Amino acid sequence: MTADLFDDLPVQPSSETIDDGAVVLRQFAKERENAVMAAIQWVTESAPLRHMQTPGGHTMSVAMSCCGELGWVTDARGYRYQSADPCTGKPWPSMPDVFERLAREAADAAGYRDFCPDACLINRYEPGAKMGLHQDKNESDFEQPIVSVSLGLPQVFQFGGLKRNERPVNITLAHGDVVVWGGPSRLRYHGVLRLKTGSHPLTGACRYNLTFRRAR
Repeated sequence: MTADLFDDLPVQPSSETIDDGAVVLRQFAKERENAVMAAIQWVTESAPLRHMQTPGGHTMSVAMSCCGELGWVTDARGYRYQSADPCTGKPWPSMPDVFERLAREAADAAGYRDFCPDACLINRYEPGAKMGLHQDKNESDFEQPIVSVSLGLPQVFQFGGLKRNERPVNITLAHGDVVVWGGPSRLRYHGVLRLKTGSHPLTGACRYNLTFRRAR
């Protein structure tokens, strides 16, 4: 698979409603792709991507890093946010301006005003990597939305219900797409299916996902 064969065509952003409070902003991040990728490289030079372990001892297939005031971590002690990178003991890198602007503008476009993220999770998916259905519920304020940015290879995003056993909707996310969910959809289960092998001109054989949250 060769992703985004028509990347040279003009960007035409559009909005698709998934459910009440949840939208896909197609191509919303496309015009900032180079600045965002440069910022990812800057963050991960200080806080390298790593495969964290869940409290049950499972190694995540997704490589992760963070930036902002807080970072999300998982280990034998559980899931949580903390201000220091457990690998270095140092504060997480500050959130790049291009990240914060993108998150704020995407939230605003989806109808969530004055979103101010204090945490950004950077996930790198390589072929075979996936993320099972889960809720984002370690945050202190569920009134704040989640903003999720996709770069690189396409991957199938699953958006489920408020219970794990509710059948999810499958949505293919392409390079530059942004998903925003909040309000009545804030605690819906979500995840992504296994990434298929491919090549993208900007990210190579992988997909990056940026997930912005207001953790406290």
